[in-house]
Amino acid sequence: MLSKTAGGLFWMFRYLERCENNARLLDAGFRIALTRSATSEAEWKSILTTTGSLADFEARHDGFKSAKVINFMLRDPNNPSSILSTMKAARDNARLVRTALTREVWEATNDSWMRLRQLLSKPVNENEVPDVLTVIRQQSAQVRGATLGTLLRNDGFNFIRLGTFLERADNTARILDVKYYLLLPSIAQIGSAIDIMQWETILRSVSAQRAYRWLNGAQLSPLNIADFLILHGQMPRSLIFCSEKIADNLGYLQRDYGVDHPSCAAARASADRLKHITIDQIFEEGLHEFLEDFILRNGKLAAQIEKDFRFQG
Repeated sequence: MLSKTAGGLFWMFRYLERCENNARLLDAGFRIALTRSATSEAEWKSILTTTGSLADFEARHDGFKSAKVINFMLRDPNNPSSILSTMKAARDNARLVRTALTREVWEATNDSWMRLRQLLSKPVNENEVPDVLTVIRQQSAQVRGATLGTLLRNDGFNFIRLGTFLERADNTARILDVKYYLLLPSIAQIGSAIDIMQWETILRSVSAQRAYRWLNGAQLSPLNIADFLILHGQMPRSLIFCSEKIADNLGYLQRDYGVDHPSCAAARASADRLKHITIDQIFEEGLHEFLEDFILRNGKLAAQIEKDFRFQG
């Protein structure tokens, strides 16, 4: 496969994943802002921090009012992390790799872009937010369904999965870090009602409340929630699940191309580290420090993949 095509597939699906992740994050923030108005500005600020958009927002806006943050994250073309911007980037990459996609995947992607462009053509009122976010998630599911149902499991599919799981792992780690470490008012409140609410917000951000309760019942334990989102191998947004999928897909590429790139070894090391660590060890090391290290390693791995497979041609 041409390196330009591999890179286009990789980034197309990173942007698609980012689009859905940001919609999930906005949904969680909107719900929390409705129920806890006293902390709503802190919640909106945490969303901007998670997406790396805080500096851009503060340069153009005063305060963290719901309407301003919602429209900045949904439709601002000057915000590269907005839903509109990420969907456009995904569609632009899809056009570049059109011949590597089935008709169904291209049509689902193009339809999603046109639908969201129309949906977000004017400012979104707060009472419209739930319906708008539902459409965004549905469009994302449409592209994912077409991809899983029609594409060959060849090298192109492996680059698609690499982009998806690298982005997903980064998102889960950032949500865990920002929501818990940065947003928690003080260390004295660890274990308190507000601490438990922060962890509940984390579950909501990754749409994992029901799955968590299937395994743990109604009890919201910070240790159990962290274990679920970091080390549970059946949770599709956990760090270990994403890391194992990345290692698997790089392994398939290694087998197909007959080359053991540095990224393959790095991915295996990352997955193995998560297999051999416990949640108690993570908390003893420091959750923030662990997540900060994971985000750094994940970013380096993404850069190494781009280098190994010469995405820039």
